[in-house]
Amino acid sequence: MSGEERAGYSAPALEKGLDILELLASEADPLTARQIGEKLGRSKNEIFRMVYVLMERGYLNRDAATDRLSLSNRLFELGMRAPRSRTLVEVALPVMERFANAIGLATHLVVVSRGQTVVVANAAPPWAAFNFFLQLGYGNAATEAVSGQTIIAFQPGERRQVMIEESLALLERKPPLAELNRQLDEIANAGSVVSPSHFLVGVIDICAPILDKSGRAVASLVVPCLQQLDRREDFEGIRARLVEACAEISAAPI
Repeated sequence: MSGEERAGYSAPALEKGLDILELLASEADPLTARQIGEKLGRSKNEIFRMVYVLMERGYLNRDAATDRLSLSNRLFELGMRAPRSRTLVEVALPVMERFANAIGLATHLVVVSRGQTVVVANAAPPWAAFNFFLQLGYGNAATEAVSGQTIIAFQPGERRQVMIEESLALLERKPPLAELNRQLDEIANAGSVVSPSHFLVGVIDICAPILDKSGRAVASLVVPCLQQLDRREDFEGIRARLVEACAEISAAPI
């Protein structure tokens, strides 16, 4: 397309919005509206109006304490609606429902996007009296979550380090890198993990990876088990059945 043709089809407001999204996607840390304007060479008023719209539509998150802006999971959620992206959920969900019904506990399908875990599907037995249930879109820094660590553990070396860096950029207090890699190696060697939740007391997370044909993790299934006074869960038994469920999903054409 020639320069004249591009000028005839220009959409300045759209371009401003895309510039903001692309800038925040490339930055390791959130930015204020003023910083965004400076980096893009635009006035504060131009940026403020566009930022307001993007926040209203759910594409940006604003930290009330610092006024810094970061990308939300909105773009990721839109991508998951595309037919190709939905394939993983469509393949996994029937397996998850059978598995959840068999063990009586909620099960969650998790992926990692830009260093953060995202719950993209869940299944729970309708007959259970109560369960620990994560909402779709819920996430944490991948290196902090058992589900995220499981995905990162099953990556080739260079990709693992990129995912670690993306996740650590989200944290104020970063764990020792050597200790983190040791934990990831343990998960990779074991093939799955049973661990106390990194966020909640009284919850045991059981997690296993969903692998592509090369052995790289594309997602994980995690079962948060509430420790009940009148019920003692067979964590190792659940782990074994979870590994089987993940293997069934991994073997399906995706």
